[in-house]
Amino acid sequence: MYACLCAAVTTAQVQTSILAGALTVEEVGDHCGAGTGCGSCVRRLQRMLDEARPREEEASPSEHSLPRSA
Repeated sequence: MYACLCAAVTTAQVQTSILAGALTVEEVGDHCGAGTGCGSCVRRLQRMLDEARPREEEASPSEHSLPRSA
């Protein structure tokens, strides 16, 4: 399925960009070209990025988390 018709970019290509480290729609565009044409796919791309990020409550504590006191 195409995620971006203007650039003929598939959802698999967008997912590859996300797995390669793209964190924003702009970075996805830099990597595979999606979202750089008319812009009608930007919401879809953002949704794909949001779904790829772990939810805060599901994510393991980051190294930036404050230590818990006992």
